[in-house]
Amino acid sequence: MRKSFLVAALLSLSVSGAALADQHSGTPEEQKACAHDVQKYCRAIMDQPDLVVLNCLQQNRPKLTKACDKVLVDHGQ
Repeated sequence: MRKSFLVAALLSLSVSGAALADQHSGTPEEQKACAHDVQKYCRAIMDQPDLVVLNCLQQNRPKLTKACDKVLVDHGQ
């Protein structure tokens, strides 16, 4: 459950910081697309704020699955 929440929160990060608190979106398919990558590359920091997890995904961009990379691109990341 926590993993799905993190992925959903990450998908909302394409907006400005002021809007972050109110937005947690992403389809179940988008959440599923990045769940494995978050688990694999960012497990150690999954309890950190969403921006930290997003930063982790961005740092691991070359290793992300095509599906997760597409989700990030589609959300302006």
